[in-house]
Amino acid sequence: MFTRTIFIRAFVLAVFVSIGLHPLATVVAQSVCLPAPRLLTTKPMGGSPGSQVELIIAGENIDDSDELYFSDARITATRKLNAEGRPETNKYVIAITADCPIGLYEARVMTRLGISSSRVFSVGALPEVLQVQPNMTLATAMPLTVNTVCNGVMSAKSVNHYSFEAVKGKRYVVDCAAKGIDSKLDAVLIVADAEGKDLLVERRGGMLDFTAPSEGKYVIKVHELTFRGGPEFFYRLSLQELPADAPLPTPQSTRTVSSFSWPPEGLAATAADSELEPNNSAADSQRITLPCDITGSFFPAADVDRFEFLATKGEVWWVELASERLGLPTDASVLVQQVVGDGAEQKLVDVAEFGDIPSPVKVSTNGYAYDGPPYNAGSSDVLGKLEIKEDGTYRLQVTDLFGGTRSDTRNVYRLVVRQPASDFALVAWPLHMELRNGDRSAFSKPIALRGGATMAIEVVALRRDGFDGDINLIMEGLPEGVRARGLKIAAGSSRGVMLISADVNAPRSLANAKFIGKAIIGEVEVSRPCRMAEMKWPVADSWSEIPETRLVADVPVSVSGFENTPLSIVAAESKTWEVKQGEKLKLPLVHTRRSEFSGTTLQLRAFGQGFERTPQFDVSIASDSSEATLDTAALKIMPGDYQVAFYGGAVAKYRYCPEAIPIAELALKQAKQAAEAVDVELRQRNEDFKAAAIERKAELAQSIVSVTDRQKAAIAAVTAAAAQVKSVTDKAQPKDVVDIVVSEPIAVRVIPAEAK
Repeated sequence: MFTRTIFIRAFVLAVFVSIGLHPLATVVAQSVCLPAPRLLTTKPMGGSPGSQVELIIAGENIDDSDELYFSDARITATRKLNAEGRPETNKYVIAITADCPIGLYEARVMTRLGISSSRVFSVGALPEVLQVQPNMTLATAMPLTVNTVCNGVMSAKSVNHYSFEAVKGKRYVVDCAAKGIDSKLDAVLIVADAEGKDLLVERRGGMLDFTAPSEGKYVIKVHELTFRGGPEFFYRLSLQELPADAPLPTPQSTRTVSSFSWPPEGLAATAADSELEPNNSAADSQRITLPCDITGSFFPAADVDRFEFLATKGEVWWVELASERLGLPTDASVLVQQVVGDGAEQKLVDVAEFGDIPSPVKVSTNGYAYDGPPYNAGSSDVLGKLEIKEDGTYRLQVTDLFGGTRSDTRNVYRLVVRQPASDFALVAWPLHMELRNGDRSAFSKPIALRGGATMAIEVVALRRDGFDGDINLIMEGLPEGVRARGLKIAAGSSRGVMLISADVNAPRSLANAKFIGKAIIGEVEVSRPCRMAEMKWPVADSWSEIPETRLVADVPVSVSGFENTPLSIVAAESKTWEVKQGEKLKLPLVHTRRSEFSGTTLQLRAFGQGFERTPQFDVSIASDSSEATLDTAALKIMPGDYQVAFYGGAVAKYRYCPEAIPIAELALKQAKQAAEAVDVELRQRNEDFKAAAIERKAELAQSIVSVTDRQKAAIAAVTAAAAQVKSVTDKAQPKDVVDIVVSEPIAVRVIPAEAK
C-alpha cells in the first residue's frame, strides 16, 4: 500500500494523462455529490479459468488507482510494470485460478478517495480474444474461431463484422452479451452469408441459433440498435458449436434490484414438479395437490398454463411466482377460479387475481431522487394471499401478459403455492439527493468514507406471508475507525436506515462487510442478508438517459485516509439521551466545518423509528452548534430505546486534492532546473567546438547532437510538468457541490411518564 506522499505523487503523475486521454472523463459534470471513484470500463471484460489477462481500466476519479479487487479471491490483480519497473497507469495483470467457477464477479479499484463502484468481470468457459480493428466492413471482417469469446467495443454509426468457417448441417449459437454485463449496448445480431446478405437477425438482445445450410464462410454483424457507440458500448461476442438437440445456453447476467426477494428462504434449488403440456385448456388442466413447487415455461407464444386442485374452506395459501426475478423479460399474471357445477352447468367464479409485486416503498417517478429512491424493489412477478372460502375444486391459470409475440423456451417460471411462512428480504442503497431545482442526476455512491463522514444507507424490506415485526439492521466486519448503527425497520414499516460513520483520523483502509437484518419470527430469531444495489452508470441528466440499476455481490466499505468530510454533526455528548414520554427533548448538536459553504442555512430532517415526522428545522452552517427538539407527545413516541439522526443538503465549496499542487509545482521546478542545466551544458559544448582543434571537431559535434536531444527531452518534460500543475490546480479550484450531510446516530431513551 502506498504511503500518503507516494500516493499523492502517483496521483499527480497520472492525472494529466487521464484528463488528456480518457474519453469518459468529461461525460458527467459533478454538480451534486462529492466526487466518488467510479470504475466504468475494463478491457477486456472477462477471462477464462486458469488464464492471465492484461486489463486496462477507465472511470471517474480513479486517476490515482492503486489496488484492483474482485469479489472472489480466486481472481487477483497486480499492477502492470513498465520497462523501468514502475506501475503503468490503470493497467493490471489479472490471474484467474483454474478452479474459479464460471460466472460474473465485481471488479473495484482502491483510490485516494476510497473504493470505487463496481464493474462486472466475466469468467467464461471459452477461450478469449480481443477485437481487432478496423472490422467495420465486410472486407475487414475479423476472423473468429468457433468456440471463442471476443471482447469488443462498438463505435458510433458502425457495424462490426466477424467471419467464421462453418460445416454444413452443424449448429452454431451466436450470443452478444451486453446489457447483462452492464454495457449500454442494445445489440442487434446478424448472421449473413459470405457476400454479406442477412440470413438470421435478432434485435431484442437474444441469441442466434443457426444451422449452416452449406459449407463455407459466414459473417456475424453486430451493431447498436440506434447506432450509438463509445467505450461504454462494450460486448462479449461468443460463437460456439452445439449438438442439434442441446438446449440453448443460459447467458450470464447481473441481477435486477427486484430479484433481491427471490428465492424464499429454504426453497429447494430445483422444483419438485414440472408443468405437463398440454395444459392450455380447461379440459386439459394439470391436476396438482397443495402445497406445490412447479417449474414451467411461457412457451410457445401466448401460452396459458392451467392447474387444478382441491381445497378446503378456511385454508390459507400464499402464491408466489418467479420469472422476471430470474432475469427474464416476462410479466406474469395468476388467476385463481373456483369450478362450480358439472357438465354444461359448469361455471368458473373468480376468486383471486395476482399481478405485480409492488415496491415496498414509493419509488421515483422520474428516474432520480425527487419523490422516492430511483431504485425499484418491486417486480412484475407474483406474490399474494389466497383464502379459500368454500370446499371445492379450483383452477390456477398462469400467463405472461406480454407473451403474445414471445416464443422462447428459456422464458421459464417457478410457481410455489405454500402455507404461510412469515419471513422478509432486504435490499439497500446509499441515500440519494432529493433536489427540486433542476438536478436530474443519478450516481452510484460506493461506501467510500471521508474522515468524519456519516453515510446513510436506505434499507427496504419485502415482508413475506404476513410477517409484520421489527427488523434490526446490523453491519459487521468494518475497517478500523468505522462503526455502523442501524435505525431499525419498525413493525408495520418497510423502510429503515443504516448509518456508517468514520472517525476523522480513521486510516486508509478497506474491508468487505457483512450486512444483515435480524427479527423474531414466532419465537425464533432469524437472520437474513441485505443485498446492496447501485447504478450501472452515472447519469447527469435523467431526462436524456434513464438510470439503470442492479444488485452487487458484496459490501465493500473503505476509508479515504486523505480527505475529510466538509461538515460533521454530532451530539454534544456521546451518551444515551433520556426524555419522559410526552415531554420534549432538547438535543445539543456540535458542528465541525472543514470547508467554506455557499449559503448560511442548513435544513435538517430526522431519521429514526417514529421520529421521521419531526418538523424540518433550520440550523446555521456558520455556527459551531445548534439544537434539535424532539417532541415525544406530538410524535406519539412510546417508551423504549431509539436511534435518531439528522440529515440535510448543503453546498460545499469543495477542493479536489489541493495537496497535489505543491508536489506538482516542485516537479515543475525540478524539470526547469534540469532543463537549465542541459542548456548550460549545450552552450559549453558549442564554445568547446568553436575553440577545438580540427581533429576533435567530429567528436564534439557528435556530443552536441546528444546534448541537443537531451535538451528537447528536457523541454518536453517542462511542458508536461507545467501541464500537470495547471491540471491539478484547475481540479483543486473551489467548486460548489451539493451533498447530503448526515449526523452521527444519537441514542435516545423514552421513559414511561410515571417513571422517576
